[in-house]
Formats: sequence, C-alpha cells, structure tokens
Amino acid sequence: MNNNHKKPMYLPAAVNASLTKAVAALLMAALFTGCSELGYLLSNDKVTDADNNQVVFVGDSIFALSGEIQNQLEAKAGETFRRYTVSGAQLSGELIAPSIPNQFRQAVADNPDIKTMVGDAGGNDILIPAIALNSNNCKTPWWRFGRLSKQCRDFIDDIYVEGVDFLNEVAQAGVQNGVLLGYYYTKNGLFRLKDMKEAVDYGNATLARACRNSVLDCTFVDPRSVINDSDIIFDGIHPADSGSKKIADLIWPKLQPLL
Repeated sequence: MNNNHKKPMYLPAAVNASLTKAVAALLMAALFTGCSELGYLLSNDKVTDADNNQVVFVGDSIFALSGEIQNQLEAKAGETFRRYTVSGAQLSGELIAPSIPNQFRQAVADNPDIKTMVGDAGGNDILIPAIALNSNNCKTPWWRFGRLSKQCRDFIDDIYVEGVDFLNEVAQAGVQNGVLLGYYYTKNGLFRLKDMKEAVDYGNATLARACRNSVLDCTFVDPRSVINDSDIIFDGIHPADSGSKKIADLIWPKLQPLL
C-alpha cells in the first residue's frame, strides 16, 4: 500500500482572503461594468426603429442597465427614440463593449437621418481601471486631502481629446444638436467608490469643456447637485429609479425644444 501522497498546499489565511477579495472584485467589476458579452446582457434592448428616429441615445450603463432614463424621457415626449447604449461602453477602445463612437456609427449606418444625439461618455474609461487596480491613481484617499493625482489628471486630459474628436464626428455626420450627460458622485457599495469624488469633479469639468469646444451644438448636463446616495443602487454606481427620474428631469428641458 502506497501512502506517499502529496500534502495539499494551503495559502496563509490573510493571503487567501486577499486573493478572494481581489478575484471577487474583478468578477463583480466584470458584471457591473459589462465585461465581454455581459455588456449586452446587462443592457436594455437596442431600438433601431422608433417613433422618432431622429433622436439617438448612445452611452454606457448609466443609460443602458435599466433603460429607465430613456423610459422617463419617452413618457414625457409621448414618443420613442432610438437606443444604442451598452453597459461597459467606453469612449476609447472596445475591449469589453462596443465603444460609444461605434454605437453612434452603427446608428448612422442604420439610418443617417439623425438630428439629436443624447448620451454620456468617458465614465467607464475612468471607472473600470479604478475598480480593477486603480491603475490611473484616480481614487483620492483621505490622506491626500482632496488632491487628485497628476497621473489621473493627465489620463482624464487624454479623454478630453477623445471626447472632442467624438463630438466633432457627430457634427460632421450632420447631427444638429447634442445633449451630453455628466456623472454624479459614486458611493461606497459593492465597490468602495466614495473616494472618486475629485476624479468625478475633474472629469465633469473636462467633459463640459469638450462639449463647449467641439463644433457640435452641445449642451452639458451636470447631475452632481441632484443625485444623492439614496438615488444609487447597491453597487455604488448605477442610478436607482429615483436617480433615473432625477436625471431625466434634468435632460428633459434641454431635449424638449429639440424635438
């Protein structure tokens, strides 16, 4: 009888716990930011033929996860709009979901008669790296006393260039108006994101500047003053129904005159 079995290897409890948390965080990041095909699975249905095909929505999971912002706006307008938003979408790159520029290009391919583009852009470009490994150093812990790192500022400045290029492309396609939604403060939930405040502030200022400096007639909508922690679901990122209604109420006065 051979009793010469190898003993199983065990990691120290602290290391094992840390690895478990890291793996869980990455898996949940994939789930809630739309990694791979989950971007489509966690998005409201694409609408390529609507009552008003001249209004097109593009963007990330702020719009796409529940679709409630669009639902509220369509109820106010009494008509439906085209929807191309996908959870996990970024302004630059298509590693995990169709980029926001490519959402717009698909809308043009489906029907180029577009008068107004409504959407958001740039949030996942900042958020996904912050959730995964904070690789761009965009979190601001208490000991930094509100000072956003230069690395993060430089990274967001690069997003500005991508944003202007995208909005200029929208205008060159013949779109007359754009309504660009900024981002609200995230909270500590499934992910610890309360320390993204300074990055959100700098990101919104950058997106507003891109909106102003593009050739598109672009209106920037800033939700920071109206969205509270209670308006965000348990993941700390996405709007609850109350948050979606507040955002729709901010967008509607900008959208209504364009219909």
